[in-house]
Amino acid sequence: MSSRAQDRIQVWQRDRLVPLLPDTHALKAAAASLWRGMLLERHDVGAIEIPEHQHNELCLHLQLSGAPEMEWWNDGRNRVERTAPGSMILLAPGTRDRLRWTEASSRLVVSVKPELLARVSEELGVRQVDFANRWALRDAGLARVVQEMHREATDGFPLGALYVDQLEAGLTQAMVRSYGSFDGGLKAFQGRLSQQKLRRALEFMTDNLHRDLRLAEVAAELQMSESHFAHEFRASTGQTPYQYVLEQRLERAKRLLKMGGMSVKEIAAEVGFSSDTNFVRAFRKRMGITPAHFSAAGFTILG
Repeated sequence: MSSRAQDRIQVWQRDRLVPLLPDTHALKAAAASLWRGMLLERHDVGAIEIPEHQHNELCLHLQLSGAPEMEWWNDGRNRVERTAPGSMILLAPGTRDRLRWTEASSRLVVSVKPELLARVSEELGVRQVDFANRWALRDAGLARVVQEMHREATDGFPLGALYVDQLEAGLTQAMVRSYGSFDGGLKAFQGRLSQQKLRRALEFMTDNLHRDLRLAEVAAELQMSESHFAHEFRASTGQTPYQYVLEQRLERAKRLLKMGGMSVKEIAAEVGFSSDTNFVRAFRKRMGITPAHFSAAGFTILG
């Protein structure tokens, strides 16, 4: 099953693919379409047992609420863990396990596609990365990224594809760096973009502010890997590619507001926001006032 066709996190039970967890508040299909290399689900789990199953992908659980005892069975071993909000489970591809929770809990579950894991590993200079299963992991940094991914998805991805790419790559890199096992050292990105490459990157992003850019597009324009480009762009400008694009979109929006004659909805579409609601939210967060109030300070726009 292709990553685009699959809209639920699935595992093998015996000889068939089934959803990992039965009770879920699945994210909207339209919103989920922005994920390229991951799937994310939020679950409210009761006191249940998940029959033996096998993961084909790297899987990360983050517990949001509840304090149940969790019992796990894997590779001939069995243990009971006492969990709490912030507890995580990290399971390697190929893991066959069984789980039982004694009480209700809420959790976020992320499944990392093999293609994304392989690409990020290669960009970090690693040919093969392995993971040891962790049943009671605590990592505040990973937890923050997963929660930010959930906020972004449930809001309908107001910050766009470039931010989604940044979140996916950042979470995968963090897991590889902190919990991966591999031969040799990781590649260090310490340089800056040449003046020619930086100018080309800025021109390309500025010329495409009206649409939902992907990180891969900008990196390909410079014939660089996504991780390498993102690191060197930040080293050169002090901003992530997403931060730069957002700033340019808002500056263009301010110019259009000053010119007048366009509605907020039209301006939002012109500068690359997926909706006027997302545009108003981003504008107010950056400027401290809404586009309408900005216009009312001395300029006129349509309603």
